[in-house]
Amino acid sequence: MLPYINLSGYKFTPLGDLPPLKERLISLAKAGSLRGTILLTPEGINLFIAGTRPAVAEFLQALRLVPGLEDLTPKESESLDQPFNRMLVKIKKEIIAFGIPGIDPAQHPTAKLPARTLKQWLDEGRPITLLDTRNDYEVRMGTFRGARPAGIDHFRDFPAAVSKLPAELKTQPIVMFCTGGIRCEKAGPYMEQAGFLNVHQLDGGILKYFEECGGAHYDGECFVFDHRVGVDPALRETNSVMCFKCQMPLSVTEQKDRRYVPAQSCPYCYSENKLSDAPVG
Repeated sequence: MLPYINLSGYKFTPLGDLPPLKERLISLAKAGSLRGTILLTPEGINLFIAGTRPAVAEFLQALRLVPGLEDLTPKESESLDQPFNRMLVKIKKEIIAFGIPGIDPAQHPTAKLPARTLKQWLDEGRPITLLDTRNDYEVRMGTFRGARPAGIDHFRDFPAAVSKLPAELKTQPIVMFCTGGIRCEKAGPYMEQAGFLNVHQLDGGILKYFEECGGAHYDGECFVFDHRVGVDPALRETNSVMCFKCQMPLSVTEQKDRRYVPAQSCPYCYSENKLSDAPVG
């Protein structure tokens, strides 16, 4: 068993009195030598923390005493090293920045599809569209076989990407997915408002799918927002790294590119037009 437990999770639920809650969580995190980031918003909580198992267990127990967070169930993985540099607790307007008013996942959620059910559908070859709502640099590291990328650089670009989807998809079954599910919580209701009639979101995202189904129907790894950079379908840290200059994730193959110079450049920022050059190996 590795020494650090990584917890990632979120919950859309109305939260009040955020400043005192922030101070309480900072105090609890410091007491347990935890590191990571917690976002507190009027619409809920989003967290990524890491520490020893007893410390994260005690912290999670305290979180579940907060009204609305009683059933908070973060995803768990292990790591050899502490993946975060410090502990931050921030108060924000939204759990995940989207900027579209009227989207309320707590009151009007999109139907969630369990990971094992998605695997069953894919095993059966059901006619579904898998829609990857993540950013292009994440998709490049790995995705479900045959998935349709949203084609975005930032999640705030998602509404514009939806407007470009073929009209025939509005009546066809769509299963959208992201890393841990949080982006789909807002992307799903938005698509329904835009007239898509048969939308599901993968419950728990790719990480939950890896936990329950391994790498079936998935190619590559999954980008994660900490020092691990990527995890494989067994939720083990991969050998991918982040470019020091442009912060692009780089696979082992891309690290062999002549344009990759640690702490200086990579295939994506070597030229002035950083995305104009594809890796040449």
